This record gives sequence, C-alpha cells and structure tokens, in this order.
Amino acid sequence: MLRTKFFIAVASLFMLSFFTVPAHAKDVYNFIITDLEGLEEVQREFGAFRDLLQEKAGIQIKFYPVTSRTAAAEAIRAKKADFVLTGPAEYVVMRTLTKCYPIIGFSRPDYFSAVMVRSNSGYNSVKDLKGKKVAMSSIGSTSGHLGPSQVIMDNGIDPRKDIQVIHTKKEIAWESLKKGDIDAWGYNAGKIMRVRNKDTSIQPGDFKIIARGPDLPNDVLVAAPHVDKKVVEKVVKAISSNSDALIQEILKGDDNQKYKGMRFLDTIKDADYNYVRDMYRTIGQDKFASFVGK
Repeated sequence: MLRTKFFIAVASLFMLSFFTVPAHAKDVYNFIITDLEGLEEVQREFGAFRDLLQEKAGIQIKFYPVTSRTAAAEAIRAKKADFVLTGPAEYVVMRTLTKCYPIIGFSRPDYFSAVMVRSNSGYNSVKDLKGKKVAMSSIGSTSGHLGPSQVIMDNGIDPRKDIQVIHTKKEIAWESLKKGDIDAWGYNAGKIMRVRNKDTSIQPGDFKIIARGPDLPNDVLVAAPHVDKKVVEKVVKAISSNSDALIQEILKGDDNQKYKGMRFLDTIKDADYNYVRDMYRTIGQDKFASFVGK
C-alpha cells in the first residue's frame, strides 16, 4: 500500500513538471505606446497592427495604456510591461532606467530639425541669431526642442547661453515669426513646411531655412530585459517577414500618418541613439536618468 502511494506521488510530480509552463513563459505580453494616452486612442491607432502582429508572432499581445513616460518606465521595472514603442528621446532615458533594449526601428521619412527665419531678416546663419529670440516646442520634444537645440550648438552657439529660447505651440510660433515677434523658429522640419505651405497669407519665399540637422534616430520598439529572448526573436521575425502588411495596418491610424513611407529596421542598436545623448548634454542633462518636460 505504501509502495503504491509512493509511485502515485512520483507519477503526479512527473506529470506536474511535464505540463507546468516554464517560469519565463507568459500567456499575454503587455504593449505600451508612450505617445498615446488612454486605451481607446491606443486601440484606434495601433489595434490593427497589434492584431496582425500577434497572429504572425504566435503570441497574445495586450495594450497596457499609461499616463506618462515615467509610468512606462515604472511598468517595465515592475515587469508589467514587456514591449514599448517610444520616441528616441524617451528611449535614451528608459534605457538608463530599465535596461530595455531596441529591437525594431520605425523609420520616419524627413524626420529632422531645422531653423527657419524670415527671408528679409538679415539672418543667414545660426551665428547671426546670437542674443535673439528663437521659438521651440515643449521642453523634451525630440524634434521640436532637443533637435533644434543641437542644430544650434552644432552651428557654433550655445542654446542655453547665447539665445533666448521661447517654448510655445507651433501655431503661436508661426504667427510670431510672421509678425517679427521672434527672430527664428527651431522645430521639426516637416511640420514647419506643412505649416508654411498651408498659410495662404504668405509666399513660401518669404521664409528660409538657415540650418538643419541630420535625420533623427528612429522611433523604436524596445523589449524589457525580463522578456524571454525567444519571444523577442518571434516578434522581430514576424515584423521583418510581414513588413508591408504591418505598415499598412499602422497607417490606418490618423496620428500614424507621420509614418507614411516608413520602413522597419531590424538592425537597430543602442549606439544609433548617441546623437540624442548629445542633445541631452546640450541642454544640460548628461545623466540620461530623468525625463525632461511634461
């Protein structure tokens, strides 16, 4: 009788170990989009992409909405978030805080910063702006603040000491530039052109670009360090093998039109974001350990 109970116990343990899912495996993987707030907005912009990706990768993916970039980093550290799609400036800080790593780049055509002035202003180079007023976007914006700041630094003057930076919305910046209330506008080059081209009260030749930066590092899909590498490989392979179809799903979102003409980049690496680290140094944030702005 004792021997029978012993063998039953051993058999039970064997069956339990055989069918138990390994500790690193999960049923559902949580996915954060840092640029969007609220599940409804995330679902509207990326729901179709998520549905196709999970089908091709053979895993379940659930959106995990957050209210801030800080909350996204905290979710990674708490192992509540597995994958995060974020911008280049956010990635640099998240990398420092969480040890997440890039797996796929989301390229954005014509994604670079520029400095625009009025054509009759007499300003022909960034150095001419010393002591002048330059409008930029909100603090921490990759292409609207960090990028223009670096463009100005790269062209010989310090944006923290040599100019007066005015952080404002693009509509206010544009009207202020037209009126001459500011001397220059540093912003995302593509958005500058769209604002200029929509304004029927001016001629495009009334304005000129006096400096532009290199194309900025890409938006990036990162994996949290706790996610099984085999699962990461599945996601990367699914995206690489179904690139065109997944891009079509992304472009169904209105906000995602910034990705029109994009490509997925599976050769992305952390060093690709060193230019963003230079931007942080330029504004006096050399630890990359905290988000700037809102």
